Amino acid sequence: MIRTGRKNRVMVPRDLDSVTTIRSADEVDPQQVGLQTKNIDRIWRSVRGFYQLGLHPAMTLVLRRRGQVVMSRGIGHAMGNGPGETGVPPILATPDSPACLFSGSKAVTAMLIHKLAETGALNLDDRVAAHIPDFARNGKENTTILHLLTHRAGIATIPIKDPDPSLLFDFDFMVKLLCATGLDSHPGDRQAYHAVTSGYILGEVARRASGKSLQELIREVLAAPLGCTAMSYGLPEEQRSDYAKSWSTGPDHVPVVSQLVKRVLGAEASIVAPALETPEGLSAVIPAANIYASAEDMCRFFQMLLQGGQWNDTQVFRPETVAAATRPAGPLTIDSLLMVPVRFSAGFVLGEWPVGLYGLNTANAFGHLGFLHILCWADPARDISCSFLSTGKSISPEGFIGFANVIRTVSQQCSVLGSR
Repeated sequence: MIRTGRKNRVMVPRDLDSVTTIRSADEVDPQQVGLQTKNIDRIWRSVRGFYQLGLHPAMTLVLRRRGQVVMSRGIGHAMGNGPGETGVPPILATPDSPACLFSGSKAVTAMLIHKLAETGALNLDDRVAAHIPDFARNGKENTTILHLLTHRAGIATIPIKDPDPSLLFDFDFMVKLLCATGLDSHPGDRQAYHAVTSGYILGEVARRASGKSLQELIREVLAAPLGCTAMSYGLPEEQRSDYAKSWSTGPDHVPVVSQLVKRVLGAEASIVAPALETPEGLSAVIPAANIYASAEDMCRFFQMLLQGGQWNDTQVFRPETVAAATRPAGPLTIDSLLMVPVRFSAGFVLGEWPVGLYGLNTANAFGHLGFLHILCWADPARDISCSFLSTGKSISPEGFIGFANVIRTVSQQCSVLGSR
């Protein structure tokens, strides 16, 4: 092993194959799905290059094309190779290693809401107050569930300056706090990304409308039908010995980026991952930020959506439910919190043409980003579903470049169907 010689970097081996897991038995011949071996090699080369920056203890990638797995891989250590970590036996990361999705959790929670709408337990146009009467305060009387799903509810930020992250672990407290707080903007008027706030209210709506806990809902609606090895809010104690632990890596402060992250999250980037990795954080339910799932689990989730809600012989969602969840909620807009152009659906971040989050010419793609370097998505034009999970939480500029290169390469090497 060699050290990078820079603060908060992981140990990167000279021989990357020694920390690589490739599920060859799961990967079909790329030619069966209109790809070539060189396409797969180029994607994996971009992942290896990103890993060599030393910002991520582990990365896992699962890619399906035309419903078939063409990549099922991991690189690095799920446990035992974090910055300064000692005394922990090294465990290689695999496509089945559970990891925190951070904001990628929003897409999963959103689909639980859509399932309840499908069954008639609620309507997306319902006023939130119809399910949570205490929410009808300080101008929020007409806020709808759809406003929450599309980041137009006007409660984008936590109404506490420099909140202790442990407050996020108290679900009931956060619901009461958000019921009592006022608005950032009038519901429906302004798009402002709700990093964690809307999740608590959506979660409480789901609990009251269904009469079930969020853990029950995620298990019944998604984890069981998809055959997931791990998909839950937080992480059960029996799975905490070999999951892919998240770490704060790289510099603690980067001009502009640090300020943006703190404005969005309400806290410094460097304290978020350590807080969620405490026993209290692992036991909490944070609907917009702490679902744990593996790369294989999330690829199944997006493949199911790509197939109109069907997984194997099970119709998990009706096709019209998937369509309602993924259609644009409005035009491309400069988000007033993120300060970048972004377009949402009722639960997902949408792709763009000529360039967007998912690479070049990805106007049909939908998915979600998770704390800077996690991305799970589907692209109907390419007939792909992809899950790329990484465990370093870094604001290093070179990390953004490496991450963007991986995503760009996936879309570039999986050409739009019918094109050359």
